[in-house]
Amino acid sequence: MTDTKTKIDRRPFASLGHANHGWLDARHHFSFANYHDPARMGWGAIRVWNDDAIQAQNGFPPHPHSDMEIITYVRSGAITHQDSMGNKGRTEAGDVQVMSAGDGVRHAEYNLEDETTTLFQIWIEPTRKGGSPSWGAKPFPKGERSGQFVTLASGFAEDTDALPIRAAARVMAATLKAGDTATHAIGEGRHVYLVPATGRITIDGAPFEARDGAALSGGQTVTITAIEDAEIVLVDSE
Repeated sequence: MTDTKTKIDRRPFASLGHANHGWLDARHHFSFANYHDPARMGWGAIRVWNDDAIQAQNGFPPHPHSDMEIITYVRSGAITHQDSMGNKGRTEAGDVQVMSAGDGVRHAEYNLEDETTTLFQIWIEPTRKGGSPSWGAKPFPKGERSGQFVTLASGFAEDTDALPIRAAARVMAATLKAGDTATHAIGEGRHVYLVPATGRITIDGAPFEARDGAALSGGQTVTITAIEDAEIVLVDSE
C-alpha cells in the first residue's frame, strides 16, 4: 500500500521474502540470496534488512564481506561475533554491533545461547570503498530511548554516543508505550526504512503490524503512534 500524500510504502510481513534453513528462519525486506524482487532491491543506500531467527547453538560460519556497513540489532537472545581481525564479542538483546567490511574481512556469527536468538541484520552501502575493516559493539539501555528516537550507529561526527559507520546514515531506535508518539523529520533526498520490532503502530495514521516494513520518502515529517507498547528500529540514509 502506497500513500502518495505522505509517501509511505508499506511492506507487510507476510509479503517479505522467506527462507527457512532449519537452523535459520529468515525474512528479507529486500532482495537477498535466493529471494529476488526487482521492486525491492534496496531503499537508497540501504541494501539489506533481514529479520533472522537463529536456533540455539547454531549460526553463520566464517564467510567474507567487503565494502558494506553491517549492523546487527539483537531483539532477543544474544549473538557471538568473531572475525579475522581478532575481535570477539557477545551482543545481547537491545544492544547493537557494527562491522565496516572495508577492503575485506571474514567473520562468524553464532548463537551460543540455549534459546533462539532473533535479530535484524541491516546492510548499508558505505560512502567510500576500501579502507581497513573495523568492528564494534555497544549496549543501549531501552530505558534511555523511552518515548524518543536514540541514534545507535551513525556516519555523522556529531553523534558522539553512537557506534561509527562509514555511511551517510543513522540507525535509530525508540520504545513507545501504548498511546505515545514520536516524530521523525526526513530531509529532502533521504530514505528512511522503519520496522516495529514489536507492537502495532501507525505512521501518519496508516496502520503497521509488528515486523512490517515502511519505506518513507524524503521531504516529510512523520508521526509514529504506538497502538500498543512498541519497539521501533529506523534507518535514515542517503
